[in-house]
Amino acid sequence: MKNSILEERRASILESCGIRGKNGGICCEKESVSGAVSQRACVYCGARVVLNPITDAYHIVHGPIGCASYTWDIRGSLTSGAETYRNSFSTDLRETDIVFGGEKKLTAAIDELMEKASPAPKLIFVFATCIVGVIGDDVDAVCKAAEAKHGIRVIPVKAPGFSGTKMHGYKLACDAIMTLVSPHAGAPHRFGVNILGDYNLAGEMWIIRNYLEEIGIPVVSTITGDSSYEALIKAPSATLNIVQCAGSSAYLAERMEAEFGIPYIKVSFFGVEDTTASLFRVADALGRPDVSANARVFAGRRTAEVMPIIDKYRPRLEGKRAAIFVGGGFKAISLIRQFDELGMKSVVVGTQTGKKDEYEIITELAGSGAVILDDANPAELERFMLEKNADILVGGVKERPLAYKLGMAFCDHNHERKHPLAGFEGIENFVKEIHTSINSPVWKYVKGDAA
Repeated sequence: MKNSILEERRASILESCGIRGKNGGICCEKESVSGAVSQRACVYCGARVVLNPITDAYHIVHGPIGCASYTWDIRGSLTSGAETYRNSFSTDLRETDIVFGGEKKLTAAIDELMEKASPAPKLIFVFATCIVGVIGDDVDAVCKAAEAKHGIRVIPVKAPGFSGTKMHGYKLACDAIMTLVSPHAGAPHRFGVNILGDYNLAGEMWIIRNYLEEIGIPVVSTITGDSSYEALIKAPSATLNIVQCAGSSAYLAERMEAEFGIPYIKVSFFGVEDTTASLFRVADALGRPDVSANARVFAGRRTAEVMPIIDKYRPRLEGKRAAIFVGGGFKAISLIRQFDELGMKSVVVGTQTGKKDEYEIITELAGSGAVILDDANPAELERFMLEKNADILVGGVKERPLAYKLGMAFCDHNHERKHPLAGFEGIENFVKEIHTSINSPVWKYVKGDAA
C-alpha cells in the first residue's frame, strides 16, 4: 500500500483540515498522469455524453467502428418521445481510409442516412474521433455541404480523444448546441426556464420538471435529457437557465448569458437541503412573489413527507463512514450533505472532473481528516478507503467491483442506475439503498466476522 501513490499524483491528494482555503489547494483540471490508470474518459466520450440524450438526433461516429459502441446503453437516458438516439451510426473507417481519407465515406454515410432513415432526420451530429484528428479530414466542409444539400442541420463535433480531457469534450458539445440554437436567438423572451445538465438517467428530468411546473414555473427546454430538436431551438427564449451538472453545462450557461442575455444559477436536486434550497433559489431568481410562495409551500409539504423516512433509518446509519467517488464536484458536495442528514461522515471524497472552487467547499464540508482526491485510480481509492475504515462506497459501475472485493457496501450513483436519486423521490430511494447495502448481513460473512 505504501507504493500505491505515484509521485506525480501527490499534488492531487490532500487530507482536509476542515477549513476552506487552509488546505493549500489541490491540483485538478489537468490531464491524467500517464500510467496512473485513472477513471477519466476521452474527449469524444465527454461530447457524446452531453449530446446523445437528444432523442430525435442522429449520431454519426466518423472513425473506426469501436468508437460507435459508446452509445445510449452505456449512459442510459429515458425518453417520452422519439427513440432515434438509441441507434448509433459509424463510417467504420478502415486501413485504406486512413491512407486515402474518409471524407467521401462520410458524405456517403450522410446521404444514406437521409435516404433510409425513418423518421427523416432533422438533426445530425458528426463526431470526428482520434483517427480523423490524425488524417485531417475536413469534417466542417462535409457537414456544410450536407446541410446545403439536404436542408437540415448537420453539426460537426471535432472530438479526437487525444486532444484533451473529458471536460474538453463537454465544451465541444456545448459549442455544438450553441451552433444549433444560435440562429433562433431573436425569439422574444418568455417566462420560463431551461434545465441544463440533467440527462434523465432514471426519470430525474421528469421529476424536476414536475416540481417546477407545480410551483408555477414553465420549462421551456431541457438540455439535453429527454430533449428534441424542436425543444432545443426554443431555448434562447427562456428567462433563466438552471444548471444541474455544472461540470458539463456551466460553460453552455455562460455562453447563453453572454450571447442571449439569459442569466443562470447552479442547482442540485440531491438531498433535502439542496433540493429545497434549489427550488427557493430558482423561484426567487424569477422575481415572482407568488411563485416564491408556492415553492416554500411545496418544499415544506414534501420535506414533511420524506423526513419520517430519514428518521426511521438514521439510527442504523449514524456514525457510519462513507467514501465518495463521482463525476463532478457539485454532486460530491450534495452527497456529503446527504450523509450529514443521515448522521454519517464522509471520510474519502473524490471526483473525476472537480474544480478548485468545488474542492474548497468539499474540504470544508467533509471536515478535518477526510481525504480529498482528484482523478483517483483504483489503487488510491483502495488505500484510503481501508485507511479511513469506510463502510460504504458511493460511485459508478467501475468502482463496484473494488468495493465488493474489499467486503464493503456499495451504492451506484452514476449513469448506469435504473432508479431516480434526485428530488424527494430520490431521497427516499437513496436512504433505503444506503441502509440496505450497509446493513446487509452478507458483510459479516465476507469479512469473516460471522460466528
